[in-house]
Amino acid sequence: MTLESFGARLRHAMDTRGPLCVGIDPHASLLTSWGLNDDIAGLERFTRTVVEALADRVAVLKPQSAFFERFGSRGIAVLEKAVEEARAAGALVLMDAKRGDIGSTMGAYAATYLDKDSPLFSDAVTVSPYLGFGSLRPALDAAAVSGAGVFVLALTSNPEGAEV
Repeated sequence: MTLESFGARLRHAMDTRGPLCVGIDPHASLLTSWGLNDDIAGLERFTRTVVEALADRVAVLKPQSAFFERFGSRGIAVLEKAVEEARAAGALVLMDAKRGDIGSTMGAYAATYLDKDSPLFSDAVTVSPYLGFGSLRPALDAAAVSGAGVFVLALTSNPEGAEV
């Protein structure tokens, strides 16, 4: 069996569903604006609503992992379910994790997001090159094995980015 690359899967998804990538960023004020509490129940309801409404329509869903991590293991469980359901509906998942660390730690991040046996396996992940190109090697190697993608932060849109 030939491993299909992330690029090929992305091209197919965009050709069939359009070029839309929808971020899932359930921050406190967004949950509140939806009439939801800033708690695990609000997180679950918001996430389920977005995934159910869009996973079979858009090319990519991009959950921001920090907004799930802030709820601990229960938030991670919501993220796992969202990833599973989005992928089952045919959407690609781009995990917006912005991970960046030394090789051994990046290896753990790669196993989390880029190993097909992981419950958080994503079609692609965002990483930060701040510690040098060599620090990205574990993620790049894992992506090559699983056919996943790696988005390396370069020029970011946040105003503070120019300060670095």
